Amino acid sequence: MSHTIKDKTKLLGRVRRLKGQVEAVERALEAERGCAEVLMLVASMRGAINGLTAELMEDHIRHHVVDPPTEAERAQGATELIALIRTYLK
Repeated sequence: MSHTIKDKTKLLGRVRRLKGQVEAVERALEAERGCAEVLMLVASMRGAINGLTAELMEDHIRHHVVDPPTEAERAQGATELIALIRTYLK
């Protein structure tokens, strides 16, 4: 069983909270709220996205780099992680 499937409920909860935060930004913009208020909402979204990213990366490292079933899977997990980090840092 994939670790994302095992943690599905927790991860979906994070995504749903993010969705709510995006909707709050949309509502604030539609209501022409002040820029400081909108920026605070966006900062909250950014924190939530970073938290989700960190959790997914940690799980990937633990399951595919630190303790995979085979060395070939470890190499693949490390290669995937490098690509993910390069994309994340762009």
